[in-house]
Amino acid sequence: MFLGEYLHTFDSKNRISLPSRFRKDLGRVVVVTRGLDHCLYVYSRRAWEKEAQKYASDANGSAARRGLARLFLAGSSLADVDRTGRVLIPEHLKSFASIKEKAVIAGVADRVEMWEEGAWKTYTAEIERNADAFAEKVGLPDQGTQI
Repeated sequence: MFLGEYLHTFDSKNRISLPSRFRKDLGRVVVVTRGLDHCLYVYSRRAWEKEAQKYASDANGSAARRGLARLFLAGSSLADVDRTGRVLIPEHLKSFASIKEKAVIAGVADRVEMWEEGAWKTYTAEIERNADAFAEKVGLPDQGTQI
């Protein structure tokens, strides 16, 4: 499981180091794709195969399902992780996420997300401000009560 957030900088060749804590579980080849909220999703190859199957079965469904299948599948790119833990991010994916020089790399359970630094700060500030309302909306118990 991927947890935590890290700020890393791209080098002049569009490579970025993956956090050392993530490297073993991600493996030597990762899949990078467009994500929701204008971030990038990074999956291990094994996790991607499971994820891709979900979208592949939707590729002929409703317009919304077809659109998401295209977003995630057509936008994906295989990337080798070099011996120092760097991965090359294609320009079209960096552009999609508005990433220039620095990116926040966040562990989100079975995937890693890559965010433009300012967008991450804005997004997390909003979530933090509204966390109680979100918890209530999705039916999480009050943090003061025992589960």
